[in-house]
Amino acid sequence: MNKKNTTYLLEKYPDLYKQYYLPMTETCMCWGFDCGDGWFKLIDELSKKIVKLDKTVQAAQVKEKYGGLRFYIDVGETQVHNLIDKYEAKSYKICEECGETGKLNEIGNWYYTSCIKHKRLNSKNETLPHPKG
Repeated sequence: MNKKNTTYLLEKYPDLYKQYYLPMTETCMCWGFDCGDGWFKLIDELSKKIVKLDKTVQAAQVKEKYGGLRFYIDVGETQVHNLIDKYEAKSYKICEECGETGKLNEIGNWYYTSCIKHKRLNSKNETLPHPKG
């Protein structure tokens, strides 16, 4: 995620993202938001809802994995975990690059979620949709 969006999230939700300032020996949040800017609005909305539910929750890592958003916290109530699950599922329908409607794609063993514009091609210039997608 770009610096502008990162700064916005850190300033708007300082308690949620306080681990960002910790060393890598204590958290993975120190690596920042390891995903594309297309998920910025999704993360902003999720962050707002988490803080509303529980002001003590801290993000331990926010990243892309297997084409979807992963939002890890150290501890949290069931409501917070359910909310995170909901937003992680939403990420499979939002292009990680631009935020437009997207879907899960696969090239070999690599998965990513994108719109048609940001869909990558395999070595034969064929698009490869995910078998479940």
